[in-house]
Amino acid sequence: MHGLMMDTPLLITDLIRFADRNHGDTEIVSKTAEGSIHRYTYRDAHARARRLAKALQALGVKASERVGTLAWNGYRHYELYYAISGIGAVINTINPRLFPDQITYISNHAENTALFFDLTFVPLVEKLAPQLKSVKHFVLMTDRAHMPARTAIPGLLCYEELMQKQDDRFEWPAFDERTAAALCYTSGTTGNPKGVLYGHRSTVLHAYGAALPDALDLSARDAVLPVVPMFHANAWSLPYACTMVGAKMVFPGPHLDGKSVYELIEQEKVTLSAGVPTVWLMLLQHLAAQKVKFSTLKRTVIGGSACPPAMIRAFQEEYGVTVFHAWGMTEMSPLGTVGSLKARQAALSKEEQRAVQAKQGRGIFGVDMKIVDEEGKELPWDGKRFGNLLVRGPWIASGYMKGEGGDVLKDGWFPTGDVATIDPDGYMQITDRSKDVIKSGGEWISSIDLENIAVAHPAIQEAAVIGIRHPKWDERPIVVAVKKAGQELTREELLKFYEGKIAKWWMPDDVVFVPELPHTATGKLSKLTLREKFKDYRLPG
Repeated sequence: MHGLMMDTPLLITDLIRFADRNHGDTEIVSKTAEGSIHRYTYRDAHARARRLAKALQALGVKASERVGTLAWNGYRHYELYYAISGIGAVINTINPRLFPDQITYISNHAENTALFFDLTFVPLVEKLAPQLKSVKHFVLMTDRAHMPARTAIPGLLCYEELMQKQDDRFEWPAFDERTAAALCYTSGTTGNPKGVLYGHRSTVLHAYGAALPDALDLSARDAVLPVVPMFHANAWSLPYACTMVGAKMVFPGPHLDGKSVYELIEQEKVTLSAGVPTVWLMLLQHLAAQKVKFSTLKRTVIGGSACPPAMIRAFQEEYGVTVFHAWGMTEMSPLGTVGSLKARQAALSKEEQRAVQAKQGRGIFGVDMKIVDEEGKELPWDGKRFGNLLVRGPWIASGYMKGEGGDVLKDGWFPTGDVATIDPDGYMQITDRSKDVIKSGGEWISSIDLENIAVAHPAIQEAAVIGIRHPKWDERPIVVAVKKAGQELTREELLKFYEGKIAKWWMPDDVVFVPELPHTATGKLSKLTLREKFKDYRLPG
């Protein structure tokens, strides 16, 4: 027997239609690339998204065609999220921090027929335009007053002028919920970036999952500042999930320095923010230097790379902001786990709670996880054994755009490339990327654990741990660290700091101080660059 329920497709446009109807006067605030503050409501955004849909169709954009963006977090980018997917086309958000040849590769591989970009990126697009083979229309996301007087970009169009030619009388089309909606490329450490194609169904389900109380805990009472960029796995779904619940959204534009982020949080009464550790580092430095606190911020979601326990402590104990550690991947839309506490853990001591929070978190409904050994045999959830982490679920990729990389699944599970433990309560902790794990004498050493101890030292700003070849043990760990300005610290003092915190055989063999560490375009430590730099390094003794 079939249930007697309507079968309505899960479509992205239903989110903004709902927000318009039920939260029509809730604000969306943006700091723009032009340098102003822009305010409007969900009702306005929906009307403009409908005009934009007509403008896209007038440009000749058809269903399933890809449209590229090079843009910050702002209201026009938000309109593009809904208008492009809403007409059955696919939005390809491109990370402008990538190397120019990678941007060219992505646009050509996606076969984008139009490219929308913010003012900041005019020089970049001028340089790349001749190589962007499939792009027929270049659209600058600004008004007539800010259009450049002369430009090398062929036939440059003005976003607001395209909008002015249309009205908002437009009905969103209905189509199969498995239709592709968005395309985000993930830059693996080797080879060309690979495209992850999200569908309407997976995106709506993921927004539900993200909004749950044990996940990002979003509601109409929140004001949310997505620091995580809209070109990183859809800003972790916030433009969809906030719309689903009718939360106020605050878009920071290009300005992510500590002072700008702090002022925006205060001025717009932000209650929740989300982003990678590097941005929070700048924010915490600003708070300490200015001796200021938050008046409305209650919680922050930190992901993208592991958050040092010292940062969790600073947020919670000095500023009264609860930190939620989150983990996921572009291939997972991106949410996998969130570190919210269970009832039993709420009764633990502060120290014990922090140990739980330092983990990447527990799975949310929609994400099934397991860890396996080198042979593919499943390992117990005992919090001790670590193995390769595999995931599956309705918002997890089954492959890459155009079938690149072949069949990526292992018996229906997606291999994350992470090495992790899972404890009896279901909390997962990443101990390494599988290629970063240090194998010493047949045993695995977690570079992340060793990095966290280093950055807990008051004189250390940032640290990376890599494995160095060793004739007897195969590999041994060394710490590559950056000292805080004006701080003195010796190799011996830092190694002494490790004593009693780790097993003796985990003790790093050496410490090297450097002025700065290399980072990837997404702000993560580039261990690949470090390993290359230290490949001929001789261990002491």
